[in-house]
Amino acid sequence: MKLALLLNVIDPGIGGVLIRGEKGTGKSTVVRALADILPEIEVVEGCPFSCDPDDEEHLCPFCREHLEREGELPRTRRKVRVVELPLSATEDRVVGSIDLEAALTRGERRFEPGLLAAAHRGFLYVDEVNLLPDHLVDTLLDVAAMGVNYVEREGVSFSHAARFVLVGTMNPEEGELRPQLLDRFGLCVTVEGLKDPRARVLIMERWEEFTRDPEAFKERFRAETEALVARVVEARERLPRVKIPEEMLYAIAKKTITLGVDGHRADLTMARAARAHAAFSGRTEVTGEDLAVAERLALPHRLRRRPFDEI
Repeated sequence: MKLALLLNVIDPGIGGVLIRGEKGTGKSTVVRALADILPEIEVVEGCPFSCDPDDEEHLCPFCREHLEREGELPRTRRKVRVVELPLSATEDRVVGSIDLEAALTRGERRFEPGLLAAAHRGFLYVDEVNLLPDHLVDTLLDVAAMGVNYVEREGVSFSHAARFVLVGTMNPEEGELRPQLLDRFGLCVTVEGLKDPRARVLIMERWEEFTRDPEAFKERFRAETEALVARVVEARERLPRVKIPEEMLYAIAKKTITLGVDGHRADLTMARAARAHAAFSGRTEVTGEDLAVAERLALPHRLRRRPFDEI
């Protein structure tokens, strides 16, 4: 579970993670803890859409106007965000809303950004994603496919870039996920409760220690956390230099053909996951070990199933 999340931090293009597991296995805890190890990114200062000042092609309308007027954009650095999408969220809260009164009476384009704007260039987390209402699932599918959020209200339209890593957690006992959304997750992992009594006792001891003094608990593990952050940052910098030998690409293609996986998304995801794992391991060339990890994470939820079969 942790490795799948880290690979998406190193290469957000992998496509996110679906975490399946029984209740009480720490799924939400791990995803929320991800915020502590995320690296910093450069954004336009004051922009509600976290525009990249070096990516002029995908600037929001406000940043584009500012660039044309001033000739340059103010810059600042901040950590990548983890934005949580609650099941009870309205569509306006997710995609944003347009102030129709300002548009119709004064001709102003006033847009109230939603959760998709906050999640741009970060992580969008949906707990119990299998229980998400269908209209929000349709919205996520559209935005995930295009990387752009279009908002249309009474003839007034607004659009902005919305590229994010989608992370979902779910308990299969409460129902399965729609196939269209399932395929959008690059990686999928299944977690179970530990069976070793010593490990379960350690969980209880650490939970009690954290509850008693959260700051002291975090301080105790600060060195490990900082070492992991440094390793992730190095892996992100190494990633563009990681090569995949042609025989590895053929191995990926043969594996997906043999297993009868539909489409080509699995091939692309495996290749990206293998490169990210190689970068995380300190290598600049993908090996069989990287491929094995990618296969274990990218294929299980894409295997063709008969009707009524569970994943």
